[in-house]
Amino acid sequence: MTRSPATLTETPDLYGAYPRLDERRIADLSQCGERRPVSPGEVLYREGEPVGEFIVILRGTVAMVEGYGSGEERTIAVHGPGRFLGELGLLTGQAGFLTALVREPGEILAVGADQVLALVAGDPAFGDLILRAYLTRRTLLIGMDAGFRIIGSRYSPDARRLREFAARNRLPHRWIDLEEDEEAEALLRRLGISPQDTPIVIWRGDQVLRNPTAATLAKTIGLAAPRPGDGVCDLIVVGAGPAGLAASVYGASEGLTTVVLDAVAAGGQASTSSRIDNYLGFPSGISGAELAERAVIQAAKFGARLTVPAEASGLEADDGHYSVLVEGGPAVQGHAVLIATGARYRKLDVPDLEKYEGCGVYYAATPFELRMCRQAPVVIVGGGNSAGQAALYLARNASSVRMLVRGGDLSESMSRYLTDAIGRTPGIEIMFHTEVRELLGDGSLRAVRAQNNQTGQFIEIETNAMFVFIGADPHTGWLAGAVALDDRGFVITGNGSSHWEALPLEAGRPGVFAVGDVRSGSVKRVASAVGEGAMAVRLLHERFTMTGHRQQGR
Repeated sequence: MTRSPATLTETPDLYGAYPRLDERRIADLSQCGERRPVSPGEVLYREGEPVGEFIVILRGTVAMVEGYGSGEERTIAVHGPGRFLGELGLLTGQAGFLTALVREPGEILAVGADQVLALVAGDPAFGDLILRAYLTRRTLLIGMDAGFRIIGSRYSPDARRLREFAARNRLPHRWIDLEEDEEAEALLRRLGISPQDTPIVIWRGDQVLRNPTAATLAKTIGLAAPRPGDGVCDLIVVGAGPAGLAASVYGASEGLTTVVLDAVAAGGQASTSSRIDNYLGFPSGISGAELAERAVIQAAKFGARLTVPAEASGLEADDGHYSVLVEGGPAVQGHAVLIATGARYRKLDVPDLEKYEGCGVYYAATPFELRMCRQAPVVIVGGGNSAGQAALYLARNASSVRMLVRGGDLSESMSRYLTDAIGRTPGIEIMFHTEVRELLGDGSLRAVRAQNNQTGQFIEIETNAMFVFIGADPHTGWLAGAVALDDRGFVITGNGSSHWEALPLEAGRPGVFAVGDVRSGSVKRVASAVGEGAMAVRLLHERFTMTGHRQQGR
């Protein structure tokens, strides 16, 4: 419930989300900004609209409000002099999730978003302050169930699809389950929608999207869509995992016109990692989602254009350049293509698995899944690094965590720092030589039936959340006939990929490269993927020199 202006107090600076700028920094911003007086009740920007200005409060008070003007209005945060407004969308081009409402009269300083991006690029300390604040604000919004609402049944594949898209893209939203939320049917009646017409998405309080595609939802909230008629770019990066994002940053920073496509979300499988503790430069660790968000902003700073969702469906040579076909959209043309589509989660070979996916079976451990596991038993299948990271992360909320490992030793598949951390964490039990044979439940998961593969003994483990981390298969179906694949479906690169002198990482065609998990023989580590992405851009310049291509950005 929103408090009256008289009782509003400034929100504490939670985890660095709401820092205060000093006088020197405000003076620097004043050189390129506009000072404006503001009055109580004035709206500085609205929920659902792009935020085009970086606003600093000089005098007075501003409240960040969700559902402004509706019966469900609530105040998320209140800011006073020295604080700046905005959220991650200011840097990425997404629509805002909150309304900025003046509560007490005063004065603001407004700086254009493009000017702020230029300042951030030239001042690392200022850039880090803003980026850290915006990333933390996004995390807080997600935890508050702010943003758009998804209403549907937990058993609906379409509802599961929308929830996964929102979760993977770290979009603030609230999930309302028809099966257990008492307000769901009343809300649907008020909107004149039957349960059979769900799932729906409610945006800005009153805009209803009926079973939207991911592309429709993305367009509504301001994510970039493929645009026809953009001409032939220098580099098309297909896949926005660590390898693809690294290539995007290096390519765009070196003057290549760069377009990045991803079917689901930036970050790839790495974005589902709750914590990466051994990545160079982050001694206290970093989540995969934050690493991806930082890379996206960095690539955009240099001019790379990221498009999500945009699923590649084919690769063709086209009059001296290449065309990447996009499912349901225009083809994207480029002089070079970098394949970084990574791998897709490998699934357990057990009956009725699909029935429980999204309502008991999960393939990622993110804040969304963490909230489902409060004081409940959790099962994790797998013994690699992803499984270990998930166990440590989920142990924060779960009543117990059981890791089911097919082999008898973690050291062969998991980094030492993770096995040591698991050994020190109470509540985590490792069950070696154990495999899942059956899932039990009625619509939603109730228990897992597992078997010891040495003794043959069966055990039934009660849980409503099973996380599967048993590796992945290459996402190369869209490349059929376009490049050479090995017997497991990974892209072959270098001289083994063609009958001519191919460059390292080149995939059978001049100017087509493959990097990261999708490449045959690659090391399946985040740092290795980033290194390959950077290396491919260097090799691409070499290929352009051979072909005489002049980069558009040069």
